[in-house]
Amino acid sequence: MILLANSEAYPGIEASARRLQAGEEGLRALVEGIKLVELDPRVRTVGYGGWPNVLGEMELDASVMDGDNLRTGAVGALKGYIHPIEVAYKVMTDLNHEILVGEGAAIFANEIDAVAGNNLIEDSKQVWWQKLALAMTPEQQAAFPNVPLAPLSNNATDPERVRDTTVFLSSDINNKITAATSTSGWAWKYPGRLGDSPIIGAGSYADSRYGACACTHTGEMSIRCSTAHAVVLYMKMGMSLDEAVYEAIRDLDYLKDGYTEGVTIHAIDCHGNHKVVSLNCPGNITYWLWQTGMDKPEERQAEVIMTK
Repeated sequence: MILLANSEAYPGIEASARRLQAGEEGLRALVEGIKLVELDPRVRTVGYGGWPNVLGEMELDASVMDGDNLRTGAVGALKGYIHPIEVAYKVMTDLNHEILVGEGAAIFANEIDAVAGNNLIEDSKQVWWQKLALAMTPEQQAAFPNVPLAPLSNNATDPERVRDTTVFLSSDINNKITAATSTSGWAWKYPGRLGDSPIIGAGSYADSRYGACACTHTGEMSIRCSTAHAVVLYMKMGMSLDEAVYEAIRDLDYLKDGYTEGVTIHAIDCHGNHKVVSLNCPGNITYWLWQTGMDKPEERQAEVIMTK
């Protein structure tokens, strides 16, 4: 068994590891761990305590994927609910759909009695306005929100580089490989923006025959390259895990225009190997790993590749 997650996973990684160790089905183990991350205001880019969009509204994204049957569930731009990961899981189990967004996602969340709540904490609200105000004239501040939003969304960048989506990957006692993600998305994003997290194949992908992959940071890049699916596809084509991740890094590095900052790839294969590589994300990039035989998850250093 193996469990791999990014640095933001610390509130829930141990719970997921214990559940896997006890023989629980992999995807439920991941969902329960991520719910603890969503509840923890120390994690400023997931769930409660995350960053709002340019209008000061919390829009949450999440996804799950079962590698045994390739079923997925995802929600995007969900407002008013504490656990988007649980709603995404229920999309997979209760609907003949794979993704719900916006108002439809909220209607479904209410229908399944998901935990409702306001995820915007006072500190996030204050930081949101302080940063936003710097990008506006006094006249625009007085007229807000009846001002052009695109320039504000482009100018007000994320206060926490790299640390964003939480991603969990696992292979359970039955060798089922699964993936799950949750995020509040890019701070000050344009309303309705979806990153890669709820887009299966971009931000996450799992196939028990080969492996799984999930990405963090600049979701726009992972969307353009279908990075998560690409890593799994490269393994299907015969590449090793390391080769597959490096090939996906080359895909990302090919992007020359648009918003291209950096992406961190987290991946596992069906043989119990793992690989975490960060492209153009400076600083201390870490991840969490637990495997059969380990007492508890360990925080480790990711490989960092800088090309600009």
